[in-house]
Amino acid sequence: MNFSPRMEARISGFSVIGALQWRLWNGVVADVWEVACEADAGGYYISPDPRLFVVLDMEGPGGSFEIQSPDRTDSGVHRSPWSMSYLPANFAITSHARGLSRLRHLDLHFSENAFRQRFGKAFDYQQLVRERLQFEDGRIAALAGQIAAECANAQPLHDLYGEGLVNSLLALLFDVRPERTRRRAALSRRQLADVTEFIEAHCFETIRLADLAALVDLSQTHFSHAFKASTGMPPHRWQMHSRIRQVQQKFGSRETSLTDVANISGFADQAHFTRVFKSVVGLTPAEWRRQSLP
Repeated sequence: MNFSPRMEARISGFSVIGALQWRLWNGVVADVWEVACEADAGGYYISPDPRLFVVLDMEGPGGSFEIQSPDRTDSGVHRSPWSMSYLPANFAITSHARGLSRLRHLDLHFSENAFRQRFGKAFDYQQLVRERLQFEDGRIAALAGQIAAECANAQPLHDLYGEGLVNSLLALLFDVRPERTRRRAALSRRQLADVTEFIEAHCFETIRLADLAALVDLSQTHFSHAFKASTGMPPHRWQMHSRIRQVQQKFGSRETSLTDVANISGFADQAHFTRVFKSVVGLTPAEWRRQSLP
């Protein structure tokens, strides 16, 4: 019953009631269809994108809407509102309306790319190819109802509202959990001491990441992650803290101009020096001098 531009559909016995209601939210298309059903109405559908089918309303005593794969013997039989099916990309189905006079349903279409944009690597993408021909879930149903209502809203809310509903529904549909981050190994005490002592001694100079990594015989990537795991900040940021601390100790006197301090301590210019100083101390060099020096 869905006539997405990319979907192949052949139907008989269905007639659309009213206009199609639909919305697009960041690569996800939601559309709501209402159709009148003749006796034994049916169809064939295949879509290049995954989709969720949700029954919103149906009329007909004892009626049902059956979905089946032509290549499979199992089927999903929808007998009441909020029954739903998940259909993977390129999964062909046939449908049969038995004893129904009217059917209203929501289809949610999304590409794998749209899914990756939302959830990145925090998901087993093999789940996208596993069909679920009939199931019920109260939380998903509640979100589907709100999505359908927004499709019909003559004065739509901000797109962030619909995107939030869609994101929540997809997270529930596929049980998406936070991505597990692998804990990075920290530097040993000796390694950390060697590196920080080197930085302290050369903080006014240009220090290359390769030089620091070589001190502890690690790759640059491994060293960078291990240093941050040990200190809470990247090596370059540690150097800037060390540099500013020594500036405060050695060049705090009012007799030394801030331009000279910037040049001596290895900054590109006074503006660069001021930006870094304020990011570390919370005050500009001039403000710090006024508050700290007699």
